[in-house]
Amino acid sequence: MPCTVVVGAQWGDEGKGKVVDALSADADVVARYQGGPNAGHSVIRGGRTVVLHLVPSGVMESGKRCLIGNGVVVDLPRLREEVEMLEALGLEVRGRLGLSPAAHVILPYHRAAEAAAERGPGAIGTTGRGIGFAYRDKAARSGIRFGDLADRAAFVAAADRNLHRLRLEFPEAGDLVAMNGGALWDELEETVAWALPMTTDVGAELHAALAAGRRVLLEGAQGTLLDLDHGTYPYVTSSAASAAGAPLGVGLGPRAVDRVIGVTKAYATRVGNGPFPSEMPSGEAERLRDAGEEYGATTGRPRRCGWLDLPALRYAARVNGLDQMVITKLDVLDSFEEVRVLVAYQHDGGEVVDFPASSSALESVKPVWRSFAGWKSATSAARRWSDLPARAREYLEWVERESGVPIGAVSVGAEREAEIRR
Repeated sequence: MPCTVVVGAQWGDEGKGKVVDALSADADVVARYQGGPNAGHSVIRGGRTVVLHLVPSGVMESGKRCLIGNGVVVDLPRLREEVEMLEALGLEVRGRLGLSPAAHVILPYHRAAEAAAERGPGAIGTTGRGIGFAYRDKAARSGIRFGDLADRAAFVAAADRNLHRLRLEFPEAGDLVAMNGGALWDELEETVAWALPMTTDVGAELHAALAAGRRVLLEGAQGTLLDLDHGTYPYVTSSAASAAGAPLGVGLGPRAVDRVIGVTKAYATRVGNGPFPSEMPSGEAERLRDAGEEYGATTGRPRRCGWLDLPALRYAARVNGLDQMVITKLDVLDSFEEVRVLVAYQHDGGEVVDFPASSSALESVKPVWRSFAGWKSATSAARRWSDLPARAREYLEWVERESGVPIGAVSVGAEREAEIRR
């Protein structure tokens, strides 16, 4: 700090929530910069698992200001449910939470259109939360922003225009026929009144915080390989999930950021469709999935499981300008006799060590593996580097050396204290 970005260095689900929760102890302000309620950040406190979808993970740390930036798309009823859930746990939230008026809102017609688009051969495996279609409206300059909700007549007119267009595009989506702007406003009116007092100029607030010497933590969703520009397109999310999206998504200039931390598992997972060269055979994947509880925090979907992909990790380091890494879920590999890493791709008769530029190329590659002997002993009690088994240290030091990014911390369990800091 003073301004640190935490970014996923894989396909999401790397454990960013735990990392942000830990780092928020040293922060004054925590801001979310992109994504929507398709992301789920799990934070464990006092034996209780809390899954956050829109509220920044710093909310679990008492007294921290939490902001939702302009780069986020917000489902207001879900946000309210989340805030009320947190307040039922005894946390004070509304007085600490600010929401940018420039953040776009997700509406029921976004979910209906997305459900229609996901039927058939063009499906990419979305969560069905309407996130992609909210971002589509934003890019098409037809979206509705949180600040627009102060004007009922303007909302109704804009919603009716969008519904007319979507009915023409998706005539098979029966849910769209029954919707109209007035009814949508009536459905949202109470929640809008609840949310409007949280309106704040997030960029101005963060700029003032940094000018006053306060420490800012920027939190993203998903991961680099799901970034709209730099991920495995089209099997990506609809926003800038890489570190460059952080200042853009909260209204800061790029020079405000002085540290970027990438989070990666000691292996790899992804959810949804798309290329995954290091994916394990089904039996091996099932073993790792059960050991790591690899099911989506938002949807409960089983995650696809694979070994660490070194070219992909190097690519994420370059795209984000990583200053350091946090390796999570090392303990999940404790029982494995062998640990493998994808070190290169076989493509067109030769070996390629760089991450391919297109999904079609990535779909056609074959993995080249390096094997490590498993450490076959528990790491969950380790709190110092020297506590780790020698083979686990050798594995981590090799990843550090080959990726070119220093490891700042290693997570060996879901609890906040189950961590080794270097």
